[in-house]
Amino acid sequence: MYHAKQLTVATWGRGFHDITDEVQRAVAESGATEGLCTVFLHHTSASLLLCENADPDVRKDLEAFFSRLVKDGDPLFRHDAEGPDDMPAHIRTVLTQNSLSVPIQGGHASLGTWQGIYVWEHRTAPHHRRVTISVLS
Repeated sequence: MYHAKQLTVATWGRGFHDITDEVQRAVAESGATEGLCTVFLHHTSASLLLCENADPDVRKDLEAFFSRLVKDGDPLFRHDAEGPDDMPAHIRTVLTQNSLSVPIQGGHASLGTWQGIYVWEHRTAPHHRRVTISVLS
């Protein structure tokens, strides 16, 4: 059995947007009790992250690290068609991921105790990000 659901995540700019509940809802709607859930983000300047969900400082520290690693407006980058955060957003995406696979057990996405699924917006302006959640059982 295959089930897919699309959602749009409205971001407010750079940062993390928790979609764990939406993923769990899509798995429940599928009726699958065992299988695999794939989450795919259809963009090149945002990414998906399976991350600690208990302490928000973890996500703040990740953002601080990436801000140091890939600086907005770095003169090294030629691609700046949409502003100084354009190429840095693409690099952040390449260094992370745009697809996640999570096993389904007992009718839900089998995440660890402290795991959440996030869209990580890398652009400084708000965007609408398309996500496809696919369930195969």
